Amino acid sequence: MSESGSAVIEPVVRPKTNQRRKPKRQPRYHVILWDDDDHSYEYVIMMMRKLFGHSIEKGFKIAEEVDSGGRAICLTTTREHAELKRDQIHSYGRDDLIQRCQGSMWATIEPEPGE
Repeated sequence: MSESGSAVIEPVVRPKTNQRRKPKRQPRYHVILWDDDDHSYEYVIMMMRKLFGHSIEKGFKIAEEVDSGGRAICLTTTREHAELKRDQIHSYGRDDLIQRCQGSMWATIEPEPGE
C-alpha cells in the first residue's frame, strides 16, 4: 500500500532474452536433369540459359556432367520452385538439331542430402 492508503500495482518485469527464434528454413531440393542420346549439348545449353538464367559456360558444364555422369544438378531451391523448373524442362520441347528427338529431356527433383 502507498502512503495514501491505495494499492500500488507493480509491473511484471520479464527477463530479456537475447535468443531470437531463427526463421525456419524451407527444405531444399535438387532439380536433376537426366541423360539421353536424343539431345545435343546446344539444346542443353540453350535450355539452361532460358529456364535457369545460367551462363553459356554453366550450361556447358551441366551438359558435360549429364553426358558423362548420366545426370546433373541444374538448381537447388525450394520444393515449389524445383517442381516448377522440372515441369519447365518437361515442356521445353524437342531438339531440332537431332532428327530422332521426340520431345523434351527428363528431369526429377530430390531432397538435398541432410534435409
